[in-house]
Amino acid sequence: MEKLFKLKENKTTVRTEIMAGLTTFMTMAYIIALNPNLLTNFDTGSQLWNGVFLATCIASFIGMVCMAFLANKPFAMAPGMGLNSFFAVVVGNIAGITGLGYTESFQAALIIILIEGIVFVVLSVLNVREKIVAAIPLGVRLGIAPGIGLMLMNIGFGSNVGVYASGNGFTTPFYVMRDFFGALTPSVIKNGMGPEYSTMVLTVVTMFIGLFVIIILAHKNVKGSVLIGMLAASVIYWAGEGIFLKVNPFESLKNASFVPPFADMAATTLFKFNFSGFVDIGWFTVITLVITFCMIDMFDTIGTLVGTASRAGMLNRDGTMPNMKGALLSDAIGTVAGACTGTSTVTTFVESASGVEAGGRTGLTALTTGLLFLACIFIAPIAALIPAAATSAALIYVGILMVGGLRNIDFNDMSQVVPVALMLIAMPISGSIGHGIGLALIAYTVIKLFTGKAKDISVLTYVISALFLVKFFLAV
Repeated sequence: MEKLFKLKENKTTVRTEIMAGLTTFMTMAYIIALNPNLLTNFDTGSQLWNGVFLATCIASFIGMVCMAFLANKPFAMAPGMGLNSFFAVVVGNIAGITGLGYTESFQAALIIILIEGIVFVVLSVLNVREKIVAAIPLGVRLGIAPGIGLMLMNIGFGSNVGVYASGNGFTTPFYVMRDFFGALTPSVIKNGMGPEYSTMVLTVVTMFIGLFVIIILAHKNVKGSVLIGMLAASVIYWAGEGIFLKVNPFESLKNASFVPPFADMAATTLFKFNFSGFVDIGWFTVITLVITFCMIDMFDTIGTLVGTASRAGMLNRDGTMPNMKGALLSDAIGTVAGACTGTSTVTTFVESASGVEAGGRTGLTALTTGLLFLACIFIAPIAALIPAAATSAALIYVGILMVGGLRNIDFNDMSQVVPVALMLIAMPISGSIGHGIGLALIAYTVIKLFTGKAKDISVLTYVISALFLVKFFLAV
């Protein structure tokens, strides 16, 4: 252990590193159920859900093993929040463009993730990623996370906890913020939702209790607050189903198999790249999507690495992190592994900070977290029981944390405020992170051009702004 991870040099011990890895796992384990839920539109128990579930565990494990041995850093990786929501939107758009089913569209979208991962491997080896990040306007970089945060909150309060009522020959969706807190009236309940209103009430209660449990525990610095909050919300929902809805929430476990569903993964996601569907998307759309995924992942990863390393005192005097190349390469390999196994972009998780706070300083922390993720492949039926309302609590909380990034925006600089404001509006309304970034870059470029500061704009910013402008007007 000492030779592999240089524990004494980093002033840590095996016990401290293992406990730090467990702490990190507890804070980010929610992604194991949340990721397949988001990527499959909560089609729990389906072949695709099982495939994404296994891909989440396996790709995360591969990424963290690379982080442990290539970089010797305590950072954990998993399919990124926000990026997975964006991926789900992309899959839906591909289905609309090509007419393919959801699974076939999912397999086409995986090629975009594969390309992104390969691009990042090359850029990481050539030390180009840091230069690309430096070329993007600071204000846009700072505003992406808050924009994604609002998008996550919108999903948490909206479609993630939708309740569907069947009547008059069609299915009607009802949502928390629109119906329960908005236009829902006794007449609407009677003529529209009917008996499903009880499910709506249970959903709302579950979601808010879970959210406030997470917030209170996090405020008290309780490790694993997100996971504990989700479990508390799940227990409440299961109890409500049994008491008020007269439903056995564990019915699906009677015939469930705890053998990892590798057959489902092989049938739906493992190296299942739909190249014919990919071609039908259109080259320009593919390019813009790859650029968008690359930009978001780049900012998430580098921001997380530098921010967490700073808190741990792991930065050099010039603000750089030793062996940044190894960490970025691990992130890129994790993304390639995710594409090959069947999940969206794998990125470094901000929850790694919890393990660092617990004393984690080396790759042994990352390896411990990775092994725990791998062990979770045996609990797919249990993970599928977690209700959407419980995962919504986590979504909303993570969204709130991400919105906190607004404190880094210079509100006296219109070239920062306007692009960020557009992103904050565009991302949750359009459901597209890419569109939000595109509008922000165009706004930044226009403001700088017409205020006599054209020299402040990098060539790359000009190029990407022009690409987005063409895309918006051509609607391709």
